[in-house]
Amino acid sequence: MKNIFFIGVGLIGGSFAIDIKNYNPEAVIHGISRKDETLNKALELKLIDQKATIDDLKNADLVIVSIPVDATVKLLPTILDKISDTTLVVDAGSTKEAICKAVEHHKRRRNFLACHPIAGTEKSGPTAAISGLYKGKTNIICEVEKTTFKLQEKALDLFRAIGMRIRYMDPVSHDKHIAYVSHLSHISAFMLGKTVINKEKNERDIFDMAGSGFESTVRLAKSSPAMWTPIFKQNKENVIETLEEYINNLQNFKELMQQDNFSEIFKEMENTNYIKQILNGIK
Repeated sequence: MKNIFFIGVGLIGGSFAIDIKNYNPEAVIHGISRKDETLNKALELKLIDQKATIDDLKNADLVIVSIPVDATVKLLPTILDKISDTTLVVDAGSTKEAICKAVEHHKRRRNFLACHPIAGTEKSGPTAAISGLYKGKTNIICEVEKTTFKLQEKALDLFRAIGMRIRYMDPVSHDKHIAYVSHLSHISAFMLGKTVINKEKNERDIFDMAGSGFESTVRLAKSSPAMWTPIFKQNKENVIETLEEYINNLQNFKELMQQDNFSEIFKEMENTNYIKQILNGIK
């Protein structure tokens, strides 16, 4: 695949571009963005070789879409309209059900592979792109059976070449599970950050006391609201379900505190320590 087009050249798209170029130096990387300054910065950082437009997609061998999920839902049918019959289109959205439904009846549905690379940082934009972001990370692929075999094989070869693990899942299950392990984490970080900021108005020394534990916990609160608001909107029902369970656990913890039941609090934390074994098994 020589002509590779990126729609969105921020953290996700830019990091893909770096790794793909390292794997295939002959590839010509084209960038598409609604903001010309984004493309200029991507050129300056050598993330892309050329600027492009949607109409140029007729020349693409591969198109990687890494824009907010609401924009992907709207633009993906047009992207499929513009490509040739041999082009592969891949998205990197954090929700999958709405994106898959947007093109389920498109005549070129077989050219599309729905993906979610589980990788990222709290940073955004072209300057956030880094080499090796995807090494050792899992890429969730949905509805692989709806993508023509030759194109899905090309994608899988590429993902494995840059160090990714592959897992298959249906879009509904993906969105339900990711609400727990990703979306809830971001909400928790944003709300923790809000709580501390509100308190800091009256207690100016609070951030002088913030250590590495607070910094690592609230890190996700630095993530882009422009990216995460559409994710929460598309996955609203699953996110609300996870929030209800989370709030119930917080309320239970509060009640144990009020009851001075610290032996039960110890048991709660001790039982939750099991998550270390789960996470160690994933790595």
